[in-house]
Amino acid sequence: MLNYLEKNGNKVATDTLYKYLDALCSTFIINRVYRYDINGKAVLKTLNKFYATDLGVKRIKTNSKEINYSQAFENLIYNELIKKGYEVYIGKTNVGEIDFIASKNKDIKYIQACYDLSNEETKNREFKAFNNINDNYPKYVISTNKEDYSQNGIRHINIFDFLMDDNF
Repeated sequence: MLNYLEKNGNKVATDTLYKYLDALCSTFIINRVYRYDINGKAVLKTLNKFYATDLGVKRIKTNSKEINYSQAFENLIYNELIKKGYEVYIGKTNVGEIDFIASKNKDIKYIQACYDLSNEETKNREFKAFNNINDNYPKYVISTNKEDYSQNGIRHINIFDFLMDDNF
């Protein structure tokens, strides 16, 4: 985040940035999501991600007229998981990242969020993200695509089905 700010001409001290992020979290404007080491079974306190509680507020503070649909899509899924009562983490494996580890009542789900899976390279990337996870918890890829791309025990779910499924 510091690099992004500096690239845009905003020099900010690290401790100042973290104080602002803590203030935004304490006022529920954004949520901090901790990284979880899937192999080491530990919550890591570094390289957290932040999601907007309200995508409208995020849109107001964006200077660009273009919408980053992929970021908004991931944020939407995060907010829905919280609404459904999950504790949410970002997953870390030896070779990459899982968008979300959702945990509720000892039930764990691994989730990849991808706005559009119609590109074969994108589809392969999203499904291969689960390759280094050696447990039997369910794995999902959520996208806007209506076609069912489920494969190798990994379920593909359309975003509308996910949003409407109270039992997810």
